[in-house]
Amino acid sequence: MSAKRKGQYAGKVKKASQMLFYKRHVKPGVKGWELHKALGNDYPKVLGVLDDYLKPLDMQVKVVFEEEKQPEKPTIEELDKARFFVTLRNVATKDKLMGWRVDDLAGLAIAISYIVSNKGQVARKDVEKLLGEKIPNWKVGLNLDRYVRYGYLMQDDKGQLCLDWRTRAEVDQKKLIELLLSFDTEADASEMVDSN
Repeated sequence: MSAKRKGQYAGKVKKASQMLFYKRHVKPGVKGWELHKALGNDYPKVLGVLDDYLKPLDMQVKVVFEEEKQPEKPTIEELDKARFFVTLRNVATKDKLMGWRVDDLAGLAIAISYIVSNKGQVARKDVEKLLGEKIPNWKVGLNLDRYVRYGYLMQDDKGQLCLDWRTRAEVDQKKLIELLLSFDTEADASEMVDSN
């Protein structure tokens, strides 16, 4: 986008960044209808300009739809129902673990991929059993509670786990599954460890 065009949106970009960076609800981010009301009909373009400004900071504006499947070319009505966040653009780098241990992240990746492979919902006890084979049993419950508390997983009153808003906002599920499917030999494992 040209500098002149960015200049036209300067005030709206400022307002959008204030709305996205400051938590005002239980869940972070802002609903599309709130942005629509505050910024006008062209709010998707304003968010595009803000996203350009965030690139050098390795951050991005991310949209998450309530439904699991995100529309290819969403309408303004679909965007109004979605939630917008500012997230890290590349969360896979070693210096961006945000205080998480590598084994905790591995447990989260296992839980997410297991839930995805089971059509989006699975019994907590099944995830506990699977994680118990990979990490110490005393950590399994603590980690699952942490994943739920941080918004990566959601647990219903029947003990079923499904993906929550933060997974949809921060995790490229398709890429995660592709990486896990391509990771099939010990040689691959040693290469990944050496590269980190």
